[in-house]
Amino acid sequence: MNEVTTGQEILIVTGMSGAGRSTVANTLEDLGWYVVDNLPLSMVKTLADMADKSGGALPRIAAVVDVRGRDLFADIQETVNELRHTATVRVVFLDAADDILVRRYESVRRPHPLQVEAGGLLEGIRLERERSQELRATSDVVVDTSSYNVHQLTTATREMFSAEDTAGLQLTVMSFGFKYGAPTDVDLMADMRFIPNPFWETELRPLTGVDPAVKDYVLSREGASEFIDAYVAALTPVFAGFQRENKRHASLAIGCTGGKHRSVAVARELADRLAGLPGVSVQLRHRDLGRE
Repeated sequence: MNEVTTGQEILIVTGMSGAGRSTVANTLEDLGWYVVDNLPLSMVKTLADMADKSGGALPRIAAVVDVRGRDLFADIQETVNELRHTATVRVVFLDAADDILVRRYESVRRPHPLQVEAGGLLEGIRLERERSQELRATSDVVVDTSSYNVHQLTTATREMFSAEDTAGLQLTVMSFGFKYGAPTDVDLMADMRFIPNPFWETELRPLTGVDPAVKDYVLSREGASEFIDAYVAALTPVFAGFQRENKRHASLAIGCTGGKHRSVAVARELADRLAGLPGVSVQLRHRDLGRE
């Protein structure tokens, strides 16, 4: 890992057109980041050099980069490798499902940047996704904005980047229901469907994993406590390694069928346990609770 010699932080914000780059840029600016939108990638190094000579006047820079360039992946890798000698650099990739992107473009009545080249809106989105898949796979932070409106994306951005000067790892533990689709923007995922479902217990069905009765039922089933103990033990060296590698954000998704009982109870228990690890701060989120 390259040694960083200054306290400067640089975010390269990129991703699918329509996934929320402008919203993220505006939020970062409100948080005090120096944001440059649609900056040619070749200028990012120049901007970083200027900031380095500013005497700490620009400690946090966010460069919003268009993902459509054919050689963007190679260019970003080269730029990031150069910048990491003098700054903490991360690539943030914003994504959303194709049908969501279509809906967003239709609502604003604007053409997709690759629509003419590809021969249609959906074709343009697919071409952009094809060109960006390698970059997405290697980005430091991937945010799927499919389920976010503007206000929710603003909140999520604030949670991720408003406390960048805080040491350690910011961990998001999220419960979800597989029947609503597995999340695509998480680092780790576990499936709680091996635990008997409280849904089939008449008195527990209307309750949720937040209720003590459901929690006690879930955690007392065979294998549940053993899994939690073993999983916390397995995650402990992982999160310590993340911190050594300067990875500041991580996400853990806990799933069950509907995201109401088992995943909620286990996510809450894991969040409590993991919050006790050195250098780890935890945020708990229930994606699908109440959705039914």
